Amino acid sequence: METEPLRIPESDIVPLDDIAPDIAGLRILFVNVFGITNSNGSWVMVDAGVPLSAGRIRRWAEEKYTWAPAAIVLTHGHFDHVGAVKDLAQEWNVPVYAHELEMPFLTGKQQYPPPDPSVGGGLMAIMSPMYPRGPIDISDRLRPVRDGGEISELPGWKWLHTPGHTVGHISLFRERDRALVLGDAFCTVKAESMLAIAGQRPEMHGPPSYYTPDWAHAKESVLKLAALEPLLVAPGHGQAMIGEDVPLQLRRLADNFDAIAKPHHGKYASKGEAAA
Repeated sequence: METEPLRIPESDIVPLDDIAPDIAGLRILFVNVFGITNSNGSWVMVDAGVPLSAGRIRRWAEEKYTWAPAAIVLTHGHFDHVGAVKDLAQEWNVPVYAHELEMPFLTGKQQYPPPDPSVGGGLMAIMSPMYPRGPIDISDRLRPVRDGGEISELPGWKWLHTPGHTVGHISLFRERDRALVLGDAFCTVKAESMLAIAGQRPEMHGPPSYYTPDWAHAKESVLKLAALEPLLVAPGHGQAMIGEDVPLQLRRLADNFDAIAKPHHGKYASKGEAAA
């Protein structure tokens, strides 16, 4: 019998605008962009939305912060996380950080593996062959995240390599309040379903299955994040969530990953390694 999706109480949903005193978010269509404010007043943007969203992100940034960020950090380079990065990085004159394994997809050298609409689950999966696979080229702005887990423009946070959804996917974690900004390492909405995305009912799911080629590493990454016992999770898809129940729900997702997250069919479901 399949394990049911993990639902989190309505009281643990945090509005996207006010996730924490120093973490804000913006939802554009089906994906989230986050801003993290530092103690010195500077801020960093995490991910950059879908194509053609630069104007909307710019207005949000001007209203929320009134000044440009110190940097942009990409959890990974899929089209819905880098859509405005080239325009905004140029306009703001800021560096863009990503894992070195994401560099081929961000320097014009390599496309991502093709999505797999056969995983099922809804219209988003069916439409996935139409999504851009890249690459984009932001070579002039791109910087690798440094060994040791630190990003100078984001003090107090550590980056963690959380591959599976992509080879160079990263998540961001702050120990003092156990806040986790996690990209697509997992989701709090069923990312395959347009109806679920419209409703934003909070449920812990794995990464978007139609665009995840390496399920072995995806599971390892969720196990790694569950071990941190985060109290606040801010995903690329779905509601941000906070509370004592969050680490328990994430542990259940990790322990039941194959039943809850991994598709039961599809061209990547039986493969241990990412497609070339």
